[in-house]
Amino acid sequence: MQQSSASTVSRPDPRIRAALEMALLPLAAAALIIALWALVSQVLVPNLPSPLKTWQVSMPYISDPFEKRGELDQGILRFTWYSLIRVGKGYTLALLVGTPLGLALGLSRVFTSGFDPIIQVLRPVSPLAWLPLGLVLFQKPEPAGIFTIAMCAMWPTVLNTALGVRSVPEDYRNVARVLGLSRSATLFKIVIPAALPYMFTGFRLSLGIAWLVIVAAEMLTGAPGVGGFLWQEYNSLIYEHIILCILTIGLVGFLLDRLMGLAERRFRPA
Repeated sequence: MQQSSASTVSRPDPRIRAALEMALLPLAAAALIIALWALVSQVLVPNLPSPLKTWQVSMPYISDPFEKRGELDQGILRFTWYSLIRVGKGYTLALLVGTPLGLALGLSRVFTSGFDPIIQVLRPVSPLAWLPLGLVLFQKPEPAGIFTIAMCAMWPTVLNTALGVRSVPEDYRNVARVLGLSRSATLFKIVIPAALPYMFTGFRLSLGIAWLVIVAAEMLTGAPGVGGFLWQEYNSLIYEHIILCILTIGLVGFLLDRLMGLAERRFRPA
């Protein structure tokens, strides 16, 4: 009996074990990748900077992250802030256009028959194609970049919103008819709450695409930001800064996805 109780007491709490796994396993995987990176830079690709050299060369941009020495010579967080502002504007525009469009597609068969083929034609268009059109329309790089972000990021919101509206159970609509709700009341009290999980999936995918597109837009326009800095350092053959930009883009994208997940859990109906 004493041995049994002792073994029971010595077992770790499952929650503590899960927390340790969540913390230690990603650290172990990151350490493995860094070790492979160091090995490849030493043995296979001599032009690839090692992790240590990347850290040393990138240190001025990390230690003073908001320093501004010139238009394209600034701290990495200042560049990131510029990019996030553009993403925020383009993403907001994508939601303002994409959400009503998705609702219309989900609610009206006539609207779907007319506009769904057009959406399917426009959806695969690359940002490399939208940006020149934006420059023609707006004559300036900044609004052209925002236009490009919106045009590329809106489609997941459109399609998932439409899918969510179509997936609302018919019983919900019947209840609205029995209660005598108007169309607007049915939309805001029945349809949208029921479709919200699908809509948040679209919002999340759209945000990821918006962050991807900003890099291409800044590289093509030369605007100050993570993408513009990456392109400048590529032309200057400073590979350490290219790796710094890649890591920054990945980390910011990860944080944006987590923030959207928190927002989804906060506003999603139970």
